[in-house]
Formats: sequence, C-alpha cells, structure tokens
Amino acid sequence: MGAQPQPRRGLPALLGLAPPVILREPGSTRHRQIEEWLADAIAAGQLLPGDRMPTKHELAGWLGVSRMTLRHALANLARRGLVVRTVGRNGGTFVAEGKLEQDRTTLAGFSEQLRRHGMVAGARVLSAVQRSAGPAVATALELAEGDPVAEIRRVRLGNGRPIAVEHSVFPAALCPGLLQCRLDGSLYDLLDEKYQLRPYRARESLEPVTADAREAETLQVHDGDPLMLVERIAYVRDGRPVEYAHDLFRGDRTRIVMWTSDLGDVP
Repeated sequence: MGAQPQPRRGLPALLGLAPPVILREPGSTRHRQIEEWLADAIAAGQLLPGDRMPTKHELAGWLGVSRMTLRHALANLARRGLVVRTVGRNGGTFVAEGKLEQDRTTLAGFSEQLRRHGMVAGARVLSAVQRSAGPAVATALELAEGDPVAEIRRVRLGNGRPIAVEHSVFPAALCPGLLQCRLDGSLYDLLDEKYQLRPYRARESLEPVTADAREAETLQVHDGDPLMLVERIAYVRDGRPVEYAHDLFRGDRTRIVMWTSDLGDVP
C-alpha cells in the first residue's frame, strides 16, 4: 500500500553483480543463501530503493535455481522489509526504502530522530481530547484516578508517508491549554517552549505486535503486518512524569538501535 515504488534499473542492475556461489550441502539452504546475497547487495547500495527486481523466471534462470526456491527467498526479504511486492500492470518486486533507525539509547522525539536522517517530519492529528485518567494512566503519571489528562493521537509522517501512530497522554494540570496549541509539530519542543517541561529521561518497553484493521488502514499496511509497540513514561529533570505513551511503528519502515556498554564502566 502507499506510494508505489518506481522502476529504475531492472535486470541490468542485477546482472552487473557476480552471482553467488550456491552451496549444495547439508545445513545450507539455497533460498537462504540467495536471500542473504540480495540483502547484502541492498545494504551495500548495489541495489537502490525503487529498483525493480527481475521476474522470478529471469532471476531463477540466471541463478540456476527453481522458481519455488527464489519465491521463498523473496518472501523472506519482504518479511524483513527489504523488498516490496505490488500487483497490476506496473507491479513487481521492488527494493524497499531504507529503514528509519530509531536510537532508543538517548531520549529524542520523533521529529528529532527524522531530522538526524535528513527526513522531513510531519504529523496528522487523529484526536485531541481531555478526559479523566483511568487506573493505568493514573499510575503511570502519578495522578489520582479521575484527574484530568490531555490525550493526543497522531499519525507521524516521514517525508509525507506514515511511519507510526502515537498515542500520548499528559497531565492536564502541568500543561494547561495544551489542546488549544498547534499539535502537528514536535510535542516535546512544545512542552519545553510553552511549559518548560522538556522530557529528560524515559522508561520504555518494546514489544512486537501485529496491525489490526484500524491500525493497518492508518499506517497504510496490511491487516496482520508486523508493528513495533513502544510503551513509554517520560520524566522531566525533577522526576515528575509528564507523558505516558503508546507508539506503534511500522515494522517495514523502522529499525530499533541501542548502544550498550560494560556494566563495569558504569559508576
């Protein structure tokens, strides 16, 4: 779904590469070797986003394998988000756009993450309402159950295309008038500039999930496609929780990155 990739180089691009040596020995499947060979070519920039792959018949003949073997390799690449398949007169298998790396080591808003990758961040507001805190929200934000909170749901865009659905809740007492502000930019910048409440640290948990029908329509994916759920409680410097959020990222457009160090180096 979404904008269809445009064909760019087709078969000559692949034929400019040396075909892999397919090993026929126990413990080494042919489809896996082809999958990794194509994945390496994409990672090295030998195959570019938007490149049309040859037909299964052409590529299977060139590699000397069955079309079933090739179909299995391409299906795995599609599950990894490295290729996309479309139908119709201009359909086929295309190299997918590179994934957005989400660095969870440091606390940065979505807009800042996109700016680091040279992408234009955007947002479409789905809803913005004030409601009473339920048990989960009250616990996360250290409020009394029933206290007012500002709830904002948005689709986050990268270069105009949907990447994530954000569902953020803020204590209304800390952010009076938040829902009357412009909400299509960075909410973290807005918290900082209007309320001096810049999130300083966060507790995040990550969980793979699948898209339901509503999420699939919003993110322009298929029902059941993989998503990454990020649940977050963000705190300001003095320790007060300022945001409770559930973000759903498209699995084919994002990659989670984290930096770690030897615990012995931590004071």
